[in-house]
Amino acid sequence: MSEPRGFWAVVRDAVRGTSQDYTEGPIGRAIVLLAIPMVLEMAMESIFAVVDVFWVSRLGSDAVATVGLTESILTLVYTAAMGLSIGVAAVVARRIGEKRPDAAAEAAVQGITLGLGVAAVVAVLGITLAPRLLAVMGASSAVTAIGSSYTRMMLGGSATVLLLFLINAIFRGAGDAAIAMRVLWLANAINILLGPCLIFGLGPFPRLGVTGAAVATTIGRGTGVLYQLYRLTRGDARVAVRRIHLAPRPAVMATLLRLSGSGTFQVLVGTASYIGLVRIMSTFGSAALAGYTIAIRIVIFALL
Repeated sequence: MSEPRGFWAVVRDAVRGTSQDYTEGPIGRAIVLLAIPMVLEMAMESIFAVVDVFWVSRLGSDAVATVGLTESILTLVYTAAMGLSIGVAAVVARRIGEKRPDAAAEAAVQGITLGLGVAAVVAVLGITLAPRLLAVMGASSAVTAIGSSYTRMMLGGSATVLLLFLINAIFRGAGDAAIAMRVLWLANAINILLGPCLIFGLGPFPRLGVTGAAVATTIGRGTGVLYQLYRLTRGDARVAVRRIHLAPRPAVMATLLRLSGSGTFQVLVGTASYIGLVRIMSTFGSAALAGYTIAIRIVIFALL
């Protein structure tokens, strides 16, 4: 009977978070402590993906098509975020393993700086070129008319996507996977609650239609990022950022970019195929594209 109790104690520690040094102790326990929070945060992410498109589908095929087309453009942002996250997590994990928390904090700051640079470029392009980007992806005039504001909001708020990925990679690399889990649960819970309110104008909220889904997503992710920054600067996590860590470190940035390059290219291959498929589906009209978007969300839910 002692083994089950021991296992559930490990599960409890994984969810709550632990200060265990992962360079010491049984490797099996370390794997469980890191894996369980990641599984739980991906479960929440998959639930949100389905719930979000469920509410948007009530607005019709053009609205769902807008989400699908914008999502395909955003996959380029996800590619950059995941690629940079690989480099940041690797460097942070190495520095924590070397017992150099200040160097880990410096790497974290440089990774965040790179992410903000990418986000600034995406935001400018997205806000100014949203209708044109939708047209390039094959959007009809009806989809462009109702979806441009959605696309502007999603691309304009891309900093929340990049920072959510990057800072969670910092936490995971340092061994604070439970914090990363809480961040995504918080962000997605707010998103799920706000989504129908802003889409349909429930209670005191304005009716924003499909744009409401983008506003809810950006607010949810933004809240998650604020919590991330709070935990980074509070000083009780394995990576604690202080003012002395904020100075630019070009050499560290170069290392992060070098480590992120191959990972970014690997993700980009899959991203390119997905964008191509969405572009092909758009030639069959909004109904077909909406069906494809919903089907992909269901597949993602099953896989995650």
